[in-house]
Amino acid sequence: MLTLEWESEGLQTVGIVVIICASLKLLHLLGLIDFSEDSVEDELEMATVRHRPEALELLEAQSKFTKKELQILYRGFKNECPSGVVNEETFKEIYSQFFPQGDSTTYAHFLFNAFDTDHNGAVSFEDFIRGLSILLRGTVQEKLNWAFNLYDINKDGYITKEEMLDIMKAIYDMMGKCTYPVLKEDAPRQHVETFFQKMDKNKDGVVTIDEFIESCQKDENIMRSMQLFENVI
Repeated sequence: MLTLEWESEGLQTVGIVVIICASLKLLHLLGLIDFSEDSVEDELEMATVRHRPEALELLEAQSKFTKKELQILYRGFKNECPSGVVNEETFKEIYSQFFPQGDSTTYAHFLFNAFDTDHNGAVSFEDFIRGLSILLRGTVQEKLNWAFNLYDINKDGYITKEEMLDIMKAIYDMMGKCTYPVLKEDAPRQHVETFFQKMDKNKDGVVTIDEFIESCQKDENIMRSMQLFENVI
């Protein structure tokens, strides 16, 4: 059972951590990483992947991964996803394994949309690498921009209470029944109110990217969560 101590603002921090944790789980279940100490070095030495050098060189320039790391990631991605893309159902299946005691369907949907930057219903290797590069090795500003994009469901540049409530309910459905103490049914809505009191500086009913980043940067818990999974590959 997943045990967490929930504070009034805990879901927001958990939301950030879950994004990164679940991305790592996606890598692990796709066979792209192993959490044993020697696996990374061994893989780097053994990687012999057929690939298009031009494509990997472009991705190397656009991401924070080395060419050898990209070779390893590409090999695993192609082995597990011969079509070259991951669809939403695959995301949902992976999350159902990561959170078997909850319902991760809605959260997986939101996260899939955040990775699917061109909104074509599929996450390509390029989409995956760009998102993963930000989540694992991006600056704090880049990670918070990515998180804002996740919360901004309709991509209009603002987070509304309705959007934040949808995200919080999705996190609650995914994790709430596995927490101690058990969250109350109205916890997501209460969190949204706390979130807006803290972040909606001009009280106009929406949170902008600047308001979001400024508030997150002042939150020690969120800042610590930004550093938890750096350089795991």
